[in-house]
Amino acid sequence: RIVETPAGKAVQFNGVDDALFIDKHPLAGAKTFTFEAIIRPDGGAFAQRWFHLAEIDPATGKDSNARFLFELRVPPGSKQWYLDAFVNGPGYKQTLAFPEKLYPIGHWYAVAQTYDGKTYRSYVDGVLQGEADIAFVPQGPGHASIGVRMNRVNYVHGAILEARFTPRALTPDE
Repeated sequence: RIVETPAGKAVQFNGVDDALFIDKHPLAGAKTFTFEAIIRPDGGAFAQRWFHLAEIDPATGKDSNARFLFELRVPPGSKQWYLDAFVNGPGYKQTLAFPEKLYPIGHWYAVAQTYDGKTYRSYVDGVLQGEADIAFVPQGPGHASIGVRMNRVNYVHGAILEARFTPRALTPDE
């Protein structure tokens, strides 16, 4: 559902069975990128895969395994979460998840994952969470899901205010 926030309208997800599906992969063809969003995690299940970009194999019309994911983890019994950023494609597979970097649920956060041609990085509120050098290959056209992974597992409990896709690696100041 759409909710009003001090920063404007956001989409709130119930963590059970609601999501948005879009017939476009906004980073298709990008050699470098920034994938960012403003999210308010509200607790819920441990694994929440809340933003998924997937390449479609043109020969089969089905998802290839090339994808970007934003996930969050809520440790059991905790009122905190940590970011899990993931990218996968031919010749590369990288998770950036750091359980020791916890944040309180119920607050708004700016999250980002970037690739500058050499290094894949993830951020929460402009603070580097982690990084790894990868041999990224641009992904082809596809689609996206917001609020759940493309195969409809691990729904998010929280709200998303905004998302932005840039075909270059932005700095935290940008």
